[in-house]
Amino acid sequence: MSISSNEDLERMKAAANAVAITLVKMKEYAKAGVSTKELDEYGNGILRQFGANSAPVKDYDFPGYTCISVNYDACHGVPAADLILKTGDLINVDVSAELNGFYGDNGASFIIGEDIHNHTPLITASNEILNLAISEISSRVRISEIGALIHNEAKKRGFTVIRNLFGHGIGRKLHENPEKVPCFKDKSIKERFRKNQVVAIETFISTNAEYLHEMEDGWTQRSDDNSYVAQHEHTIIVTDNKPIILTKANGN
Repeated sequence: MSISSNEDLERMKAAANAVAITLVKMKEYAKAGVSTKELDEYGNGILRQFGANSAPVKDYDFPGYTCISVNYDACHGVPAADLILKTGDLINVDVSAELNGFYGDNGASFIIGEDIHNHTPLITASNEILNLAISEISSRVRISEIGALIHNEAKKRGFTVIRNLFGHGIGRKLHENPEKVPCFKDKSIKERFRKNQVVAIETFISTNAEYLHEMEDGWTQRSDDNSYVAQHEHTIIVTDNKPIILTKANGN
């Protein structure tokens, strides 16, 4: 969507802030011994305090309020009572929600307790590359060039990018135009970012794989070679200068 009034702006800020604070609190709550279902229900409780509705449930009938993916499960992981977090796990939490007709979306990968498996370089790369990409976005910049930047920065750090997951437009729906903001230079995408456009920018940085595949549950995505993947995401408003990061309260 494109922000066209102060009311649009304030409602987008409120929706984005709700998911950002929920993500922060879920990161604090996630500890060894906690199940992903318990973490998910805790997150939904925070969303409800804001009066927000889980977007995965509302829009897609997803079997959880948030997407929680652990270790080889790269994204869209389904929360489960028997999936108990352990020290050293790589976890991704993706929180999206609707509030008063507007949507916010954000996510982060992090480690449970001590980094005994050396996931820090991957996570740091994903977070740093996201913020670098955002700093280069302004009106009239080609979407494909931001994808190229993400890809090149990942390659410099010895990582790959996932080519079949994308950032996207957001606003009055969870997914709007532009439909695809890739992590690589897709020459078929001719669009440019537009002033006042609201976009969810994501990095999907991988230890080796470039594609993910849907698992038997119909939701969870994983690579063929069990690569690890880190994801970070912000909802932003494009301007003529630096973007407005609506989800900055999540601390990424």
